[in-house]
Amino acid sequence: MQIRVATEADWPAIWPFFRRIVAAGETYTYPRDMDEPAARETWMLQPPGRTVVAVDDDGTVLGSAKMNPNHMGGASHIAGASFMVDPDRSGKGVGRALGEHALEWARREGYRAMQFNAVVETNTGAVALWKSLGFETVATLEEGFLHPEHGYVGLHIMYQRF
Repeated sequence: MQIRVATEADWPAIWPFFRRIVAAGETYTYPRDMDEPAARETWMLQPPGRTVVAVDDDGTVLGSAKMNPNHMGGASHIAGASFMVDPDRSGKGVGRALGEHALEWARREGYRAMQFNAVVETNTGAVALWKSLGFETVATLEEGFLHPEHGYVGLHIMYQRF
């Protein structure tokens, strides 16, 4: 697996799993009916942000991540990141590889910490992954997320200081 900067040519491979994940409404706070232009603008970041893809040896896009300052001004030293793995490619370490890449990027760019603003508590795989990479849950917004199956569930704020 290789992780590289995403190009506009990668968007047609990202969009199908982006749409599928967002429409499911289980892990992201994006509108479930988000259209393609809004999705592209949200995901394909310009500097100082960065969007990457994880690809296999054949060049197939397995997942993607975006990394960016989480805040502006006096809090711009905190990085943020979001991750999507093609559900048909899950269980192959793509999320972990993207997470490790994002952490390395943030450290290299001089950020002092990384914060995830909205990790849905029922997304137990992601919660476990982020904890294994050194994140802690610093707060949970009780009933902060309306899950299509579980109803109102908590929304974790996860944080790692470098």
